[in-house]
Amino acid sequence: MAGDQTPRPDGAPDDVPPGAGQGWTALSYLIAGMLVWGFIGWLVDRWLDTGGIATGIGIVLGMAGGVILVIRKLGTPT
Repeated sequence: MAGDQTPRPDGAPDDVPPGAGQGWTALSYLIAGMLVWGFIGWLVDRWLDTGGIATGIGIVLGMAGGVILVIRKLGTPT
């Protein structure tokens, strides 16, 4: 059962710091938003031949969307 487990000593090499899962979630939202919307912007650039402007706009929109998702998912720190 849960009470039968022995505690691990502090400082073990495989310890996960508190909040690391939240950090990886936030990082993945930001990177995924940049990649997805940057790719969509790149497709628009190829279609309209705008010289990279839509790619830059897509990356910025992806970052903004990632920040919004992080705030909604993880909330503000207390």
